[in-house]
Amino acid sequence: MKSRLVFLTPLMLAVGLGLILYTALGKDPSKLETARLNDPLPTFSLQSLEYPSKLLTNADLGGKPSLLNVWATWCPACKSEHGYLMALAQQGVPIIGLNYKDDRAKALQWLDRLGDPYSLNLFDPRGKFGFDLGVYGAPETYIIDQNGVVRYRHVGEVNHRVWEAQLAPRFNALLKE
Repeated sequence: MKSRLVFLTPLMLAVGLGLILYTALGKDPSKLETARLNDPLPTFSLQSLEYPSKLLTNADLGGKPSLLNVWATWCPACKSEHGYLMALAQQGVPIIGLNYKDDRAKALQWLDRLGDPYSLNLFDPRGKFGFDLGVYGAPETYIIDQNGVVRYRHVGEVNHRVWEAQLAPRFNALLKE
């Protein structure tokens, strides 16, 4: 009986661990849950990236649907999506930047070099607002309605395919409300 227990215990642990890993690894990382969906953005008072003496709050969001894009200079996918965000901004899509856990000087150099698609840019060097929002990492893009409510969240790079299939239909529906 003891030899059977010695054999079965590690086997059961291995099977259990295998099931946990299978479940966790089988999930699509772009479909991470957010506790903020259909809730207002967390209340914030953050420095403007460009103007450190200027504090930005929820009231600065403008009262119209917009994208909130979480980005950082250390994020390769953020650089990859940047050109597409520039194109969206040129088409009139309002994009608010959340510079996340980054260095201000590096972020300003990045925008100077690559262009600035953001109508305003929140600076979150410690990631506190990002944490309150439920950010897992960068890039993430949220659709915010005219009342400051989070209506959708996309984890990962925004490109033409993602915009057309996931973001544009939701964003355009908000414009009609």
